[in-house]
Amino acid sequence: MNPIDRLMRLMDRAAEAGSRRTACQHGRRSFLAKAGAALVGGTLLPMLPFDRSGRAEAAETVNGIEETDCAYWRYCALDGQLCNTSGGTTTSCPPGSSASKVAWVGTCRNPDDAKDYLVSYNDCCGKADVSASTFCFTSERERPGYRMGLYNDINWCMANDDKGYHCTVAVLVGLADG
Repeated sequence: MNPIDRLMRLMDRAAEAGSRRTACQHGRRSFLAKAGAALVGGTLLPMLPFDRSGRAEAAETVNGIEETDCAYWRYCALDGQLCNTSGGTTTSCPPGSSASKVAWVGTCRNPDDAKDYLVSYNDCCGKADVSASTFCFTSERERPGYRMGLYNDINWCMANDDKGYHCTVAVLVGLADG
């Protein structure tokens, strides 16, 4: 018998002896109970409460301009109320309102990386109270009204069931081709 076969046989015997010893000390039910507890515990772990207060930081600032200011780079083609000053965020509508089904797109330059980004402006429709929010009118590179997807001066809530305008979000779509 060659040395490789001897080594393989020795490894088989050691593995078999270890398996038999483990089987004598621990039953199948014990193994299944521990494996089940590990699986259930692993799925419940993400549901445990944890502190999210670290996420509630101040508004993002680029070149000293906060995202609650109309001069923020992402708002280069925005015409409307800022959602992040009326109960929502830069990218999500406030509670009680929903994003418009149609939107307009602007191309805005981020001064941090000097790249142009496509920004989708969605009106949030539903509740029409805009008294406390900031109004911005920055129509950089706006097109005439006959180019609907590039024109920001219409009621974009027209496609929604609830047509009341509340505010506008500015969602980054990606880098602009250039």
